[in-house]
This record gives sequence, C-alpha cells and structure tokens, in this order.
Amino acid sequence: MLTNELSSEFTAAPGGVMTDEVGVITGDLELRTRCGQDGTVTVEVRYAGADEWYRLSAADARLNDPRDHAVLHRSLLGVLHRPQG
Repeated sequence: MLTNELSSEFTAAPGGVMTDEVGVITGDLELRTRCGQDGTVTVEVRYAGADEWYRLSAADARLNDPRDHAVLHRSLLGVLHRPQG
C-alpha cells in the first residue's frame, strides 16, 4: 500500500505534546502525518533533527477521502504550533 507523507516543523506550547511512548515532549518539534490509500492516517512527532519518532496520543484517524490528508496535516499543525501557549 502506498503512503503519502507530510512533515512540518513547529514549536510546542509550554505544556508540550503527549506521546504514547515517552509522555510529554516540548520545544522545537517536527510533525509527520502518513496517509495510506485506504485513508488511514498515523500522526507522529519528534524533536527537530532527531531520528526517533513518537506516536502523538489519540491523534490517529481515518479519512473518508485520502485527498483530505493535507488539510488534516495543516489543521494538526495549527493546533500544535503554539509557542506562546
């Protein structure tokens, strides 16, 4: 199954973002969303420039139309990128 991947850097709010694997991470991060042909989306974050990705808690989704992937990615980025809180 082919996967479409989008990635964007952002700065987390002072409280950080919750991940499944390591709990809260803060600071300069990178968001990655991957959407399969069936509309299944996985959402991950990592420290900017790091190798290890972490699942963003409760963020995975299934789109009715995989063409909406970019819209979902931009929406998540808008929610997560809050450097001032």
